[in-house]
Amino acid sequence: MSIPLIISMLITSIYNVVDAMWVSALGADALAGIGFVTPIFMVLIGIGNGLGAGSSSALSKYIGKKDKELADNASAHSIIITIVTSLLTTIILYISLKSILIAMGVGNTINFAMVYGKIIVLGSILVIFSNSVYGMLRAEGDANRTMYAMLISSILNIVLDPIFIYVLKLGVEGAAIATLLSLFFVNVLLLYWFYIKKDTYLKPFLSKYSFSKDIYYDILKVGLPASLELINNAVFAALFSLLLTYVASTDAVAVYSTGWRIVTIGTTPVLAVATALISVIGVNYGAKRYENIQIAHRYSMKISIVFSLIAMIITYFFANEIVYLFAYAGTSIRLAPQLVAFLSCIVLFYPTMAVGATSTYVFQGTGRGITAMFQTVLREIGFTLTFAILFAVVFGWGEYGAWFGIIFGELIMNNITMIWADLYIKRLIKYNS
Repeated sequence: MSIPLIISMLITSIYNVVDAMWVSALGADALAGIGFVTPIFMVLIGIGNGLGAGSSSALSKYIGKKDKELADNASAHSIIITIVTSLLTTIILYISLKSILIAMGVGNTINFAMVYGKIIVLGSILVIFSNSVYGMLRAEGDANRTMYAMLISSILNIVLDPIFIYVLKLGVEGAAIATLLSLFFVNVLLLYWFYIKKDTYLKPFLSKYSFSKDIYYDILKVGLPASLELINNAVFAALFSLLLTYVASTDAVAVYSTGWRIVTIGTTPVLAVATALISVIGVNYGAKRYENIQIAHRYSMKISIVFSLIAMIITYFFANEIVYLFAYAGTSIRLAPQLVAFLSCIVLFYPTMAVGATSTYVFQGTGRGITAMFQTVLREIGFTLTFAILFAVVFGWGEYGAWFGIIFGELIMNNITMIWADLYIKRLIKYNS
């Protein structure tokens, strides 16, 4: 399951990376403007992935119990939850977009941020729906379709970006439109598989729907905390951007937001393994095979550590070549030295994420979404942001201190999470043997 997930999640990461690559030629302010919208885009992805995690956890459990009727009914519940959530999110974010950007310290890049942000927010349902439905596909063990959908979408985005940005001369507005158009085709493909071709294991049809508060609870008890968990990451990015503006400038935000896109690609294999782990653990939890949960957890950590070390080495030694993609023209060229410094520093946290992400997702797979959310909030806000403020402001190390705050915070909390997950699994085995 992890291999197609790695490919599809890498493709997802390419969305924002391609935007940044093309927009960088418009100047540092345009790049920073998109950087300020990135946390909002992360919120949309977070809500979709969170709902997908809730669906994957609940549906894989029902499949593990061999209850097809219940699984189909739950898949219809998942679709309804996703649509309602998407509409509410669109309304809330559109109304509050400008206030959010100003609170983040957008400054003189607000025009770029508003143009890009309004379009992205209006297309919220395209982002949320696709990411949520991927969770349904993962629950039935079909990670290949996710890979195919995202591959098509990525190719479209790569082709459409230069056309809308430069040929049609729409600038950052064109980048946003290209992204949403590519997502639109992904959603059409997903709907085709489920409702026209009808060859998926799960059948999320209205004819299969029968209201059940227990099913809604099963999905939301993981989905809601998982969404909040990922939204917390976006809140952290917003607060971190504000910190960088305070200790440095909006250029520091451009460096961080652009550099983090590269970090996202580097850590994608780790997240893919952890995401696949939810379904594996869900099925074994539903079948009460708790020893398999321990095996899967430890094995996933080993794989993730290998992937993270490879990514760390590649990013460190090819930092200059990677940065050239984002700082090859216009005022963006001045960002190159800082981008190289950021990448050379931040890769130190890759291996710690390998144990932290897989351990957090153990709790999502067993339906303990609140615990997983608490761990993420504690890691990002409790440790990482605290260290970033300490090093950047109190010690006066500026943006470099903020970067080291990420490394120290992740290192401490990810190891705590690993021990926490291991003890939890041992208790499951002990009290149910």
